[in-house]
Order: sequence, then C-alpha cells, then structure tokens
Amino acid sequence: MSNISSVSEFLLLPFADTHKLQLLHFALFLGIYLAALLGNGLILTAVACNHRLHTPMYFFLLNLTLLDLGTITTTVPKAMANSLWDTRAISYEGCAAQVFFLFFLLGAEFSLLTVMAYDRYVAICKPLHYGSLLGSRACAQMAAAAWGSGFLNAVLHTANTFSLPLCQGNAVDQFFCEIPQILKLSCSRAYVREVGLLVFSLSLTFGCFVFIVLSYVKIFRAVLRMPSEQGRHKAFSMCLPHLAVVSLFLSTGMFAYLKPPSISSPSMDLLVSFLYSVVPPSVNPLIYSMRNQELKNAVRKLLA
Repeated sequence: MSNISSVSEFLLLPFADTHKLQLLHFALFLGIYLAALLGNGLILTAVACNHRLHTPMYFFLLNLTLLDLGTITTTVPKAMANSLWDTRAISYEGCAAQVFFLFFLLGAEFSLLTVMAYDRYVAICKPLHYGSLLGSRACAQMAAAAWGSGFLNAVLHTANTFSLPLCQGNAVDQFFCEIPQILKLSCSRAYVREVGLLVFSLSLTFGCFVFIVLSYVKIFRAVLRMPSEQGRHKAFSMCLPHLAVVSLFLSTGMFAYLKPPSISSPSMDLLVSFLYSVVPPSVNPLIYSMRNQELKNAVRKLLA
C-alpha cells in the first residue's frame, strides 16, 4: 500500500489525561467486556447444548451472539491495553485489522438482523409454511449470505481506505481505528471514492431498514387480528427483543455516522463510538433473555 512507508503506526485518542483516570477507564472497560463475554457466552452455550432450542430463531440468535462477541473484542481489548500501559499507539496493520473486522462484523450483524425480521414475519404471518420456507438449508444459506455480505463490505472499505496516501499526521481522534477518522488524515482527493462507498453502504442499510419496517407492519397487523390474548402475548414476546436490538443498533450507528458536523467534537465522537461499538454487544444478551422464557430456562439449566 502506498502509505505504509510513511505511517507505521497510529495514535489513538486517550480517555483521560492522567494515568490514574486511565486505570479507572481500564477497570470500567474490563467490567463491560467480562459482562459481554459472560452474557453472550451463556446464550451461545445454552443454544448449542439445548436440543429444544435448535430452531431457526435460535440458530440466528447464535450467529448474532458470535458477531457481538467479535465486535466488542475488536475494539475493547486494545483500548484496555492502552489505558493500562498509558500508551496511545496502534500499529498500521493493527489499525487496518480493526477497520476490517469492525466493518465485517457490524455489516454482517445488520444483515442478520434483517434475516431475523424475515424469520419473525414467516413465523407469525405464515406459520403453516414456516418449515418449508425456513428449513435447515435455507437458514444456513441466509446466515452465510449475511456473513458474506459483511466480509465483502469490509474488504472494499478497508482496501480503499488504506490505499490512500496520508499526510495529515497519524493521530486518530477515536479510541479505535474508524474510517471517517482515517479519511481526515488523507491528503488525496481519492478519499471521494471511500465517501462513495460509504454512501453505497448506507443505501444498502436503508434498504434493509425498509424491509424490517415493512415486515413489522405486517407482523403487527397479524398480531392485532389474533383472537387469543395469550397468542398476542406470545407473538409480542417473540418480536419485541428483536425490535429492541434493531432500534439500539440503528439509533447508535446512525447518530455516529450521520450526526451534524456542528455538534461534532472529540469527546462527542468518543461517546457516540462507545455507544454503537460497545453498548449493543453488551446489552443484547439481556434484551433477548428478558422476555424469553425458553432461553431463561435453558440458561438456568446450564448453571444448575
């Protein structure tokens, strides 16, 4: 790559100016990371070990759990290490790896959330066709498509971003490597290509968002027509966790990338990036287990 000789490492944004506060942030991140590992690990193990949970809904949930674990592992351990050792450095290759895996995992996660909306739509609106539309092969193909779309998205963005020449220093105004922050260091008009790719990715994201919204419009219509109150309660219990996860994922991500420049500042960018890269993987296990009795029972059985 053309700029690898000029920049051998990047400097990430520290959370605090003093080492004592850095250690406090290390402890905070360690607690969040361990909670995310525990929550996602319990769901992963419960779904894998309980044969009653070997259904399409839990198969997709297992994939979501793997993506959440990968997302938080991409950013938090390096931030913890920098806080502990009072340093800001990340190697050029490490920075490229962070960008690649973050785009890969986040892109795959939103694609998977779209697939999960389809799963909920078929389960509630077309229950008699559920087995034929969501057989094991179809589920595997949809999950593979979600992972594959994230991988392709990450390859395009990472290759394009790290082929740009950098001449604005090596200080990244973020606690992990993020494409908008890398583009600020570019001295080439070629960054317009990356902006074009970002617009393309946002267009695909908007398409997925429209699909999810239309799916839930049909789902809620079907639920409200149900004569049984117990049936409506069960349907809402199936859908609300997924809807909450989608809302959290989209609201934090959209605010991070579409917020007005007038309110942008290093501290604001730091907070927003924390919200979309750390908070969802940490709270998703709680959201999914809160109203899901089957999952609660499986976790209790696992811990017993």
